[in-house]
Amino acid sequence: MDQILLVEDDTAMAESLVYALEAELFAVRHARTLDQAEENCQGVDLILLDVSLPDGCGYDFCKRIRQKENCPVVFLTARDDEADIVHGLELGADDYITKPFRLRELIARIRVQIRRAKGNTPLPDTLTATERKLVQYLQINSGRVMTREQILNCLWDQHGEYVDDNTLSVHIRRLREKLDADGVRHIRTVRGIGYQWIES
Repeated sequence: MDQILLVEDDTAMAESLVYALEAELFAVRHARTLDQAEENCQGVDLILLDVSLPDGCGYDFCKRIRQKENCPVVFLTARDDEADIVHGLELGADDYITKPFRLRELIARIRVQIRRAKGNTPLPDTLTATERKLVQYLQINSGRVMTREQILNCLWDQHGEYVDDNTLSVHIRRLREKLDADGVRHIRTVRGIGYQWIES
């Protein structure tokens, strides 16, 4: 049974999530504070993490946890500004889900991250910083068609690299070479519009 650490200080929200996750046969540890999260993070398969907590910021916890645990970290928060999402992903989070959320989508994303962490749907370590950011942006919008303009705005000047329309096409081609080795096409081209991430 996969173990999830839920770090959430809203009691009603936490109780609902624990009930829903346990109904899906996850074992759930609940922490209301970062101190409690630190005490309960060992050996879990995924951490579901709020940003605003009584004793600190989830961003700082994510940064610390990345130094000692390899499990996926998924932010679940009301902070939905693009800058917040990008900041969370750049700190090492594997996904960023904003409240309010659809429960079935949340559970699906949790399962994807746990499968990936266990090596069933690997994300190559050979990705460049820009390629990783591109994958993360498409993943957090999984199933939606993102226009080339939206993607370019996300990637603009990542680590000093200028990304234009032609460069984006090159990145997509290289990503497909790395990601589609398992025979599954993860990035779908929508002609004349942009791209869509397809979970396997």
